[in-house]
Amino acid sequence: MRVAIIGGGAAGLSSARHVIEDGHECELFEMSPQIGGTWLYTDDVGTDQYGFPVYSAMYQGLRTNLPKEVMGFPDFPIPDQQKSYLTQAEILDFLNQYVKYFGLETVIKTNHMVTDIRPLTSTTWQVTAINKPINTKVIKEFDAVIICNGHYNEPRFPSLQGQEKFQGQIFHSHKYRNPKPFTGLRVLVVGGGPSGLDVALHLSKVAKKVVLSHHVKEAKKLNFIEQKPDIRCILDESTVEFVDGTCCRFNCILFCTGFKYSFPFLHESCGITVTDNHIEPLYKHMIHIERPTLCFIGIPFNVCAFQMFDLQARFFCKYLNGSMELPSKDMMRADTEIDMKSRWEKSYTRRQAHMMGPEQQKYYDDLAKMANTTPIAPVIIKLRDHSVKRLYEDLNNFRENRYKILDNETYIKIH
Repeated sequence: MRVAIIGGGAAGLSSARHVIEDGHECELFEMSPQIGGTWLYTDDVGTDQYGFPVYSAMYQGLRTNLPKEVMGFPDFPIPDQQKSYLTQAEILDFLNQYVKYFGLETVIKTNHMVTDIRPLTSTTWQVTAINKPINTKVIKEFDAVIICNGHYNEPRFPSLQGQEKFQGQIFHSHKYRNPKPFTGLRVLVVGGGPSGLDVALHLSKVAKKVVLSHHVKEAKKLNFIEQKPDIRCILDESTVEFVDGTCCRFNCILFCTGFKYSFPFLHESCGITVTDNHIEPLYKHMIHIERPTLCFIGIPFNVCAFQMFDLQARFFCKYLNGSMELPSKDMMRADTEIDMKSRWEKSYTRRQAHMMGPEQQKYYDDLAKMANTTPIAPVIIKLRDHSVKRLYEDLNNFRENRYKILDNETYIKIH
């Protein structure tokens, strides 16, 4: 089969590796000058040198919030070293090692921005891309398409009452690159997820004052960072009122409020809809029910990302090579409805339609069992959950912890 892969991050690379291993033809389209996806840093914001959008949300000084023992691929772990939490550059280097080891260089087309994907027939797809440096359109036909464009393309901006009154800067962490421009300022960071906590920590070293507004129950005391509940409104050109009635003055508001799933290249004839981050109609959060040769790798979040990408890619390849049959479309729809009904009964919102967290072990096991392939070891999930807990317990020091995996069930903390 001829398979197109959209995106050269960890999801795209693991997909290419398994597609090639199964003997299919493959082309991977990556819009940036090199592979890496979210792990590729650039100073550019807005548009690049060719006038195309920059989707990178990577910032200087980022270190992983999960240990390397969790972040490798099942059969290609990150090499052992004296620390568990790595830098952005070290993860990027690891992905380049992966490309070299599996010989993926020949199928990767960098600086190619995909602009349109549409079905040609019931079994074929047309992919249109722009070769950015020479501004030339490339149109090709494929038998299957794997979407691996990541989660961090389109920022989610909340709407604050009275926002038009604020005279300082308001922007999203998508454009944040380093703390230097915030030196001496009073900064309000909105969002208590890992990126909000990490950016607030970075800013606290240079800003006059950092306040973190969030509703995350797990967040503990943070050194040099004042915590506030959600914002009620903006009162005037610099004053923000919180729901507890307190007020503070700020020069700048920085939203760390997440991203929207975005597939601007999918033509409406693909039949994919995204409603408040709920993507439909997907079987097992990945395969287009009506057109199963279109697959999305990496949609679920709160997961063991690299490990999950690899498992999803193996699952889809089992379908492509005929060694696994998918259920009928009616059965896939029914299975998906049962999954979603279970989520709604647990009070998940649409934005949490693809959230795994406590559901992830069952999800991984379901995929592995269906595809008769190797499951993700339980120890990976245990260590991931422990690391997330440590992040909220001790933001300042959790990255100094070191771990070692002993077997499929057990890890130890060695520092």
